[in-house]
Amino acid sequence: MKLKQKYPPSRRGRASPTPFSASGLGSVAPRPPAAMERTRAEVDATLQTAKLDAAELLPAVHCLRFGPSAASDVCLLELEPALCGRLQAGHSLQIRGDKDEQAVLCSEDKTYDLKVADTSSMLLFIPGCKIPEQLKMEETHSNIIHTEIFGFSNNYWELRRCRPKLKKLKKLLMENTYEGPGSEKEKDSSHLKYTTEDLLDQIQASEEEIMTQLQRVLEFDYEMKLLNHITQLVDSESWSFSKVPLNTCLQELGPLEPEEMNEHCLRCYGKKYTEEDKICRATAQMLLQNAVKFNLAEFQEVWQQSVPEGMTTRLDQLQGLALVDRQSRPEIMFLLKVEDLPEGDQERFSSLFSLRQKWTEEDIAPYIQDLCGEKQTVGALLTKYA
Repeated sequence: MKLKQKYPPSRRGRASPTPFSASGLGSVAPRPPAAMERTRAEVDATLQTAKLDAAELLPAVHCLRFGPSAASDVCLLELEPALCGRLQAGHSLQIRGDKDEQAVLCSEDKTYDLKVADTSSMLLFIPGCKIPEQLKMEETHSNIIHTEIFGFSNNYWELRRCRPKLKKLKKLLMENTYEGPGSEKEKDSSHLKYTTEDLLDQIQASEEEIMTQLQRVLEFDYEMKLLNHITQLVDSESWSFSKVPLNTCLQELGPLEPEEMNEHCLRCYGKKYTEEDKICRATAQMLLQNAVKFNLAEFQEVWQQSVPEGMTTRLDQLQGLALVDRQSRPEIMFLLKVEDLPEGDQERFSSLFSLRQKWTEEDIAPYIQDLCGEKQTVGALLTKYA
């Protein structure tokens, strides 16, 4: 597992030159014995040398010194208030990633990039240290607080919300696709299967994000077989694709395939009605997956002939599934599924520009839309990487 590249110190403007001082005066001693603790007179002399007006400072002064067991291998993690509150309430956070992957941190429902950020000032870990806001609430006199430094670091881990990395989940699910109740795969109990714990160990996403996407994947040919049964039934009964009676449909298809599979297919390709675009898209994928390249004009003709009567095919139905090369003669179309591209931003762009040196925004948008963060547009993403 790897942590992402460190931020240079120049990017971190929040660190104070004396982040360990509650009074405005930072004083770090190189481990003197207890008998040599600083006196008020020495502190006042230091203030005078530094040309600081004691009246402008809080009366309490922290005198810091490194304890005998002060460690430099302390890891500091910056948390947003909501995450910090969950930890304090007893919830846990997990760092996930294999040796060849960038580490991410996951809560129960969110995923965060985990990066190391450098600071120009040393960060000190002081248990029980009171910050100025706390001291203002207390009645303090001109006293000196002697404090030992437990640990120190020149960097800390910073979290940034990111998309869950679910490509590996699909890869694992594709190892055991469902081919139908009578398939040899279903009879073979030795086929590889995964528990929820296995998925949590391997997928860089929160449990909620994984469970939302978790379902048995149908083998594509079997899915198209189910869809073909449905479209043939709709045609034979002269039903409208916008008004397919669910219960009647399931009853008629019952002898052919398990009811739960028929219902699953119906719900995948429609909600309150069967969605024309989804059926046209699936039919196009079936045609394209067995051809490296397809003459565009011939493909459009075969495609239109392959969909149920009354449906109209359009190229915009294939966004993120197939790409048209209009520079070739004749024009061609080939399968290019967005889910097969790398998940990382830079890797995605490198892969796309290895296929084509120049892209229009209309062509590339379907292949990078899922990379856009909250409130980020495709145009902004293109400006950053292209």
